[in-house]
Amino acid sequence: MSTRVAIVGASGYSGEELVRLLLQHPSVELTMVTSRQSVGLSLAQVFPKFASHPRSKALRFSEPNVEELIRQSDVVFLALPHGVAAEFAVPLVKAGKIVIDLSADFRLRSAASYKEFYAHEHPAPSLLEGAVYGLPEVYRDKIRRSNLIASAGCYPTSILLPTLPLLRDGIIKPTGIIADSLSGVSGAGRKAEIDYLFCECNESVRPYGIPKHRHLSEIEQELGFAAGVPVTIQFTPHLIPVNRGILTTLYLAPQQAFTTADQAKAVGDQIAACYLRAYSTEPFVRVLEGSALPDTKNVVGTNVVELAWRLDIRTGRLLVMSAEDNLLKGASGQAVQSMNIRCGFPEITGLV
Repeated sequence: MSTRVAIVGASGYSGEELVRLLLQHPSVELTMVTSRQSVGLSLAQVFPKFASHPRSKALRFSEPNVEELIRQSDVVFLALPHGVAAEFAVPLVKAGKIVIDLSADFRLRSAASYKEFYAHEHPAPSLLEGAVYGLPEVYRDKIRRSNLIASAGCYPTSILLPTLPLLRDGIIKPTGIIADSLSGVSGAGRKAEIDYLFCECNESVRPYGIPKHRHLSEIEQELGFAAGVPVTIQFTPHLIPVNRGILTTLYLAPQQAFTTADQAKAVGDQIAACYLRAYSTEPFVRVLEGSALPDTKNVVGTNVVELAWRLDIRTGRLLVMSAEDNLLKGASGQAVQSMNIRCGFPEITGLV
């Protein structure tokens, strides 16, 4: 018997990717898609690319209605803005549904931190303690037991997966961390704003969200958990003129200084062994070898994050780079990965 799945907010970029992944998933039935602006329209009308799917004409967008979501689904994906997602999560969790939230509403353990970074009171603080941060490579066991999974953000995924193993193993210092990230325009969501019009983005690269981007809250939270001490980092996101993909470069300080080739080799062996322990069996983390470096063209359209690292004897720094698809490993693909874990499906189902 198939698991019944609904998507609330299915007309955005992340929602569209969820539709695509769930339509082809062999163990689920997509029973309900909601979008206030597309009520009554079929999947084929809103997303012509799905017109050849047998359900594309029968499945129609509806108003998001909690009672219908409870009646028609076992798992509900919330692809909604922060603040709005919690309104649906509260009654759905109470009804025993599995909720996978792609917003920021349940990523933070502290309601005070949420207010600091999102400028309003948390709408459902009582649920924070029971929510699990949806980074499968780190919280797989907790995801298996949770009915409220807060899927990790796109920038945080690109920063945390390269950094957390190094912090846990004490290979890098928890201070002086710098992260520069470049993201495609789809990261801003499907909305009509001047900053994201073609003529504004094309042939243009610019930073934004300086100096306190909202994603810093969950990044520093998770880095702090791994390090065992509070962590503050410098994070600069940039908008680049591509549709999708994130490339991140991290500048890190190894605990062990290296000024010679032999010392660098010893540190490098530690780093290589650390990543081997962390990711050698992970289906969606690819640690590159040799001269290869992460490239968004190799991960766009996949649920994979690529990692590579280099030691710089001149500066004494470790450079770690990552690339991912912001709409898949950074959003919908990772959310489906969490669903697979929670529902007992093979983790790669519908994602390869």
